[in-house]
Amino acid sequence: MRADIIQASYVAAAVLFILGLRGMSSPKTAKNGIVWAGAGMLVAVIATFFSPEMSNYLLMVIAVVIGGVIAYVAAKRVAMTDMPQMVAIYNGMGGGAAALIAATEFLHGGQMSPSYAILGALGALIGSVSFSGSMIAFAKLQGLIKKSFLFPAQNAVNLLVLAGAVFMGVVVILQHTGDLGGSPELALSLFFALSLAYGVLMTLPIGGADMPVVISLYNALTGLAVGFEGYVLGNAALIIAGIVVGSAGTLLTQLMARAMNRSLANVLFAGFGAKGGQEIAGIEGAMKETSPDDAAITMAYGQNVIIVPGYGMAVAQAQHKVWELAKLLQEKGVNVKFAIHPVAGRMPGHMNVLLAEAGVPYDMIYDIDEVNADFPNADAALVIGANDVVNPAARDDPGSPIYGMPILDVDKAHNVLIVKRGKGAGFAGIENKLFYGDNARMVYGDAQDVVSKLIAGVKKV
Repeated sequence: MRADIIQASYVAAAVLFILGLRGMSSPKTAKNGIVWAGAGMLVAVIATFFSPEMSNYLLMVIAVVIGGVIAYVAAKRVAMTDMPQMVAIYNGMGGGAAALIAATEFLHGGQMSPSYAILGALGALIGSVSFSGSMIAFAKLQGLIKKSFLFPAQNAVNLLVLAGAVFMGVVVILQHTGDLGGSPELALSLFFALSLAYGVLMTLPIGGADMPVVISLYNALTGLAVGFEGYVLGNAALIIAGIVVGSAGTLLTQLMARAMNRSLANVLFAGFGAKGGQEIAGIEGAMKETSPDDAAITMAYGQNVIIVPGYGMAVAQAQHKVWELAKLLQEKGVNVKFAIHPVAGRMPGHMNVLLAEAGVPYDMIYDIDEVNADFPNADAALVIGANDVVNPAARDDPGSPIYGMPILDVDKAHNVLIVKRGKGAGFAGIENKLFYGDNARMVYGDAQDVVSKLIAGVKKV
């Protein structure tokens, strides 16, 4: 009876996870989704304490307290601009936890059935790659690793390391199914070392512009690893939650890659975003600067204004000022919309999260397919810290590294006002043709400071 109640609790937790994930599919219900998922985790943790085979209650309590305190403090202190790093490191911890579960089972589980051994090894491999890869992604986003590492025959070397990890995984499986002798500890150590090394090697050459896709991919891998280890442990909650997260993460990764018009293989193996200073062929004109007051007049006397936020807005934490500006324009009768590109920022949904935090209504936020037709009728498009996602070279320059990537058609607006800290290229290191357009004007400075001046300028009109 006790075992049945525990399994029923795990199933209930899994249902809560699914409800939470469903809620997080929309900004309107995301907060409730997080609450549902948190409730599911609480149910799963409590049920685990009542499992008959549990004995290390003191260690479990200590671990829960330490983890809870760290998570609470981090959630309170980490700025929204650093949220991608937080997502990367927490996601990596999930993969690492799955790998540690497998390591424990292989070290102390004795002889296993083939299915348990195979899925345990798969979970260990995927979890290890996700852990080490996520740590490198975190280091890149945090600025601890400031460049991408490329060397001759890199893909071939990576493939050899992966093949070595798979080979050692097969050895571990055969040893634990009784089909091969030798030292299980040595084989297991080599297996994890090669798996962790592959995660590092796979992520090091990937440029920062691809980090949203990479984070999404590692999220999917962590889910799969957790699902496989759930099977090994016979835990329904881990199986269901892991597979749901894995499938959702896989779908999101495909959508993100499609938004860049690139295959996942190209993201992982082409090293895009790793090379700086790429030039646009045939670029003409010069950047033309304007003052915040003149930009404010252009928007205040317009009928339709579209605001395009980017990472520069996040860095300056200017989302609240941007919403204040939008409300002020609305009071003057201007129709204001926000345009979001799927890969704007450093993680999926980054701009949506920032705008939601500032209180921007969801019905004012439009994705690329909904808003692109509106740019030709826009009197002004205000670009705040966005770069590669508004670069016309992606549409009309076959020689550009981002050619074919769907972009926001900002250049088709009557006037384009670009808030930028300096004249450098974007995160992908590609010069932006938009900045040289006849209808484009640059407003240089920190986004929060510039938007504050725009607000003051609009108030004068």
